Amino acid sequence: MQIKQRTLKQSYTFTGKGLHTGRQVTMIVTPAPENHGIKFQRTDLEGQPVMDAIVDYVTSTERGTTLEHGEMRISTIEHILSALAGLGVDNALILLDGSEAPILDGSAKPYTDSFVKDGLVEQAADRKYFEIKEKIYYKDAKSGAELIIIPDDDFSIDLMIDFNSQVLGNQYARFSSKMDYAKEIAPCRTFVFFHEIEPLFKNNLIKGGDLNNAIVILENPVPQEELDRLANLFHSTKLERGPAGYLNHLELRFSNECARHKLLDVIGDFSLIGFPLKAKIIANKSGHQINTHVAKLLRKAAKDYFSKQNIPVYNPNAEPVIDINGIKALLPHRSPFLMVDRITEMTADSVVGIKTIGVNEGFFIGHFPDEPVMPGVLIIEAMAQVGGILVLSGLDEPAKYSTYFLKIDGVKFKKKVVPGDVLVFKVVFTAPIRRNIVCMRGEAYVGDALVCEGDMVAQVIKNKQ
Repeated sequence: MQIKQRTLKQSYTFTGKGLHTGRQVTMIVTPAPENHGIKFQRTDLEGQPVMDAIVDYVTSTERGTTLEHGEMRISTIEHILSALAGLGVDNALILLDGSEAPILDGSAKPYTDSFVKDGLVEQAADRKYFEIKEKIYYKDAKSGAELIIIPDDDFSIDLMIDFNSQVLGNQYARFSSKMDYAKEIAPCRTFVFFHEIEPLFKNNLIKGGDLNNAIVILENPVPQEELDRLANLFHSTKLERGPAGYLNHLELRFSNECARHKLLDVIGDFSLIGFPLKAKIIANKSGHQINTHVAKLLRKAAKDYFSKQNIPVYNPNAEPVIDINGIKALLPHRSPFLMVDRITEMTADSVVGIKTIGVNEGFFIGHFPDEPVMPGVLIIEAMAQVGGILVLSGLDEPAKYSTYFLKIDGVKFKKKVVPGDVLVFKVVFTAPIRRNIVCMRGEAYVGDALVCEGDMVAQVIKNKQ
């Protein structure tokens, strides 16, 4: 039985401080269509750029996971990602008006409380799992952290932590898809040792930290004057070490809450693979660095696996969805700059177009006379024209509008395109069209070989009469 993709029932707004920056931020988590995945959008930046929540964009793992793509940066994303993955949400758009997700109470509980209350929406498309076929073992020699990934027909995590702490001791936590994530994992808060606090504060890493969003562990009694000095840093009233070794007589939500929070982080970091896993994960002393390192290895394997399944195939005998005359009715381009011959597939958010490369193309005269190669910029142009057809075909009066490039990101050229090749372009929307801004991802194939890929942002503008 196939499991269907799921999204949220409505939009949810969360407001609070960023743990590192201390700045107030508003985050809105909204439903998204099938096959959209999880994406972030910065509403405070020009053009409101969108970024996929994928491990390719991880740039920092210090006290949290940070993604960067172009001018867009978002940090401390692991809790919201964990909440979505733990509940089985496949598609959502997360809008932020700042560079960091709010820390709230230091757990994923505020998110799951809101999402579970209304329930989720099942969508028509099937969920795509990445099934691990071989055991994977990775150890960080410096930290001693270990991750083992074992093939399984379910998703589960066994996790152990050992900080050489008399307060924590050795802790173990487990999660499987049959458990209630919202009740058993989401409430578990982040934690920090007392001796780490002042260095973190001086390095501007916990400007938004306070006693309401973290468990503070004190291994040994601390002089009251030291606690009073720290209270001033956090603008708190009075700090005390409780008999159990936690600051201000904290009540744990679980006896192994710290291990469960580490498990929460693993779920969030591994969601950056971009595909839910069927595997058993055994984690020992895990952290964001090793989590994301292994997630990168798994994402590469998953991309290779799924790309072979999703390559668009050109059938020259099939009737085109849009022929050359229909293309001319949608695009203003003409010879020698019309670079789409036919459209073979089209849905509401994706399109497949064809460009046959003949030796008589004008650019081959100078690029290059003895070794003709299609210029990369023209491959991108052809890809953009295919995307333009997708955009304009959805308008009531497409002849009155044109699409113009605003930005191109992450372009990679994998292989030369030469005379005789048939370029097959697949372009998909990566976010809903808002304020006439279009975000797309394009891939170009020759046969089953990916020759070019990249992200594009365009603007739809009404033509002058």
